[in-house]
Amino acid sequence: MISDTTLQSDVLAELRSDPSLDASHIGVTVRDGVVALIGTVPSYTEKWAAERIAKRVYGVRGVAEELEVRLPPAAERTDADIARAAITSLKWHTAVPEDRIQVTVAKGFLKLEGKVDWKYQKDAAENAVRNLTGVKSVANYIETVAPRIVPGDVKEQIYGAFRRSAELDARRIGIQCRNGKVTLHGNVRSWQERQEAQRATWNVPGVREVENDLVITP
Repeated sequence: MISDTTLQSDVLAELRSDPSLDASHIGVTVRDGVVALIGTVPSYTEKWAAERIAKRVYGVRGVAEELEVRLPPAAERTDADIARAAITSLKWHTAVPEDRIQVTVAKGFLKLEGKVDWKYQKDAAENAVRNLTGVKSVANYIETVAPRIVPGDVKEQIYGAFRRSAELDARRIGIQCRNGKVTLHGNVRSWQERQEAQRATWNVPGVREVENDLVITP
């Protein structure tokens, strides 16, 4: 087992070595392998990056992200400006279905709603607006409505995807399927492996919801 003190040092080192953000105002605490990020960042992009960077450190079991976005004056935008920019960005993103996403902005907090066929389209919509100037947070409430297929086929296809992935040990992961909802249970070695299992599951036709109960056991 990795001690909390060692894990804290590793996460801080990883944050400080990544060129995508300024970690000088980010603090890290760790308890039982769960990392808490505290402090301030100048953009939602850096807040999102800090969480992803912390999760890729070996030994991290979970991340509590408590960072506050404090925009510099030059980055302040009205909600109307942000909404217009978001609509344009969504329109120009080839992976986002046209006219199926609604945008709401309040005090820099952006909400996405609508329905798409695939999880990658939901993720693409969020990627399209995350880096816009003035955005403080993104709430993605887009629903996926992939076509229904036989639950047994879903489970078999998920296991097939797991076996093809070099990052996963399919023998340690259990799968339950019910009406398009998939529950993953068992053990994985890292947060990256946990995320890979979830990504592979979402890519299977017929999956509408994923509940990831995989436990990280380094």
